[in-house]
Amino acid sequence: MTGNPPCIVITGGCGFIASNLAATLQRDHPGSHAVVIDPMRSGSFATLVESCDRIAGAPFAGEVVPESVDRVDWTSLVVERRPAAIIHLGAITNTTIDDEAEMIRENAGEAWRFMLETAADAEVPLVYASSAATYGTPGEAADRVPFAEGSAGRPENVYGFSKWLMECAHRRLREERLAAGEPEPQIVGLRYFNVFGPGEGAKGSMASMAHQLAQQILAGGRPRLFSGGDQARDQVPVEDIVAQTIAASGLGGGQPRPGVYNAGSGRATSFNEVADAVRRGLGVEAASCPTEYFEMPASIARFYQTYTCADMAAAADGLGFTPEHDPIERVESYARYLKGRTGSAG
Repeated sequence: MTGNPPCIVITGGCGFIASNLAATLQRDHPGSHAVVIDPMRSGSFATLVESCDRIAGAPFAGEVVPESVDRVDWTSLVVERRPAAIIHLGAITNTTIDDEAEMIRENAGEAWRFMLETAADAEVPLVYASSAATYGTPGEAADRVPFAEGSAGRPENVYGFSKWLMECAHRRLREERLAAGEPEPQIVGLRYFNVFGPGEGAKGSMASMAHQLAQQILAGGRPRLFSGGDQARDQVPVEDIVAQTIAASGLGGGQPRPGVYNAGSGRATSFNEVADAVRRGLGVEAASCPTEYFEMPASIARFYQTYTCADMAAAADGLGFTPEHDPIERVESYARYLKGRTGSAG
């Protein structure tokens, strides 16, 4: 629409990562207008309000469309508003959900395919959230080395499979357009690894290890880990994920290459290391608050990734992005942040 400020469409915009993204874009692109699409199934307006206050230092200045993506008129939105980018982070993200049909339909169904085609036809950049769950347990896990993008495709839960199907639809569209002699659509998928940081409090049991351990200690308990605590994940601060997502959209000023990329820290951090960093951040000694270990429930063990680590070389080459923050240092500072919001660690 003539005269409207350039808009940026963000689905799932009242969730953890997306609210941090919306706030960062409001701070760094003051002439833009965020169109947040969120059915409020797991997101909350409060997360968006808090993120804008914390990051932008101002109230949220965009608009919210309280609908699921399959109820949005994407043709009108894209044609009339001509967004600078569409960033699709809306999805069912609870990895313990067993309703396979619901997960696949919501994350990778007809609405997703229509969004892909609409963005490509209008030549609007599209970035979408895939997941490290697309890897399952590749050969690199046994050797405890970083996962290269080509090793994905054997997910061990339906969440990871739904994200893999999103990537498959993306690949098919690319092949169809290139075969027709058309330019490759400006579409980037990002395989988010284990993201943590401010704004994830509403995620409950799906919150990061850092958040859960900090809350256990702040409540007067001990940090609880699966037996041994040597399970290791690529823990990546939300600040780096936001920065990579912006780089992938082209809103950071670069020229991102279409494709699917890892989005992590490039480092595997053991759960014991996370617990130690949380204690340091909260000012609690291990001797007075030792870790309590317990056996992993069978319902979790059947699909659990005991090791993940993102190979970030392709992201550096294709997106011009390299993670900036040390995950252990950020876990410590995050624990201090949580302590400041909830009171003394005891």
